[in-house]
Amino acid sequence: MNEKKPHTALELMSSPVYRLAYQDPDLMNLPEMRSVRLMLEAKKPDIELDKAEIDSTIVVFGSARIVDPTTAKHRLTVAQMLLEENPDDERRQRQTAQAEKLLELSKYYVMAREFAKIVSEECKNDTRKNYVVVTGGGPGIMEAANRGAFDADYPSIGLNIKLPREQEPNPYISPELCFHFHYFAIRKLHFLLRAKGLVVFPGGMGTLDEFFEALTLRQTGKMQHIPIILFGKNDYWDKIINFQALVEAGVVDEEDLDLFYVADTPRQAWDYIQRYHAR
Repeated sequence: MNEKKPHTALELMSSPVYRLAYQDPDLMNLPEMRSVRLMLEAKKPDIELDKAEIDSTIVVFGSARIVDPTTAKHRLTVAQMLLEENPDDERRQRQTAQAEKLLELSKYYVMAREFAKIVSEECKNDTRKNYVVVTGGGPGIMEAANRGAFDADYPSIGLNIKLPREQEPNPYISPELCFHFHYFAIRKLHFLLRAKGLVVFPGGMGTLDEFFEALTLRQTGKMQHIPIILFGKNDYWDKIINFQALVEAGVVDEEDLDLFYVADTPRQAWDYIQRYHAR
């Protein structure tokens, strides 16, 4: 009868169970470990931002689809050419109409870039880093704001998110401040944790979500007092949201509309932020 041999040290050490817990990807991805993953996502940016001596931030929200005017014009030209090939194609008609609107909205790419450059230029000589621009890290308005800071040779932050259609970081984020999140909730936490201002440009569902969450937190006193600034109220937001109707329906107070300020120019927005904190 063959005697059963004991396991060698190599066999035992090759077992997945032998891995150190924090180095075990199978363990870390279990549903039961969600709370640990949430904690890690919360802590990692905290450590890196402290290391980079970043004391405060300016958050810029806006659509990933609002691109620079040159790109927007090119996309409209392509859409018009395709429509000319088949003028009765309803899908191409919609695409051309959308391209025309996005070309109109491309002015906000320019404004977001200019705003971030103004802020970054005026803060770059501080001993500590204040009013550092932070975006969702993607294209469009997010790229514009990171690009403005890049123009000023000042760091900026990108809080990228893992999406079904993978979002790539835009090239203007500071590499040491380019983060990647799985959980929207933790990403939103880091948008607002160090914020001294929130600037909202035209955007879609994601921008609406971020804007209204910040408004709700300010309304209910669950976060620090910061200015919330809206760009494009007359030619965009008033068509998307009837703010006054909320008051008339009695679901918000008149003074709740004072939670945000409407700006027409990047300089006006930055001056308002400075006045707000000077008070």
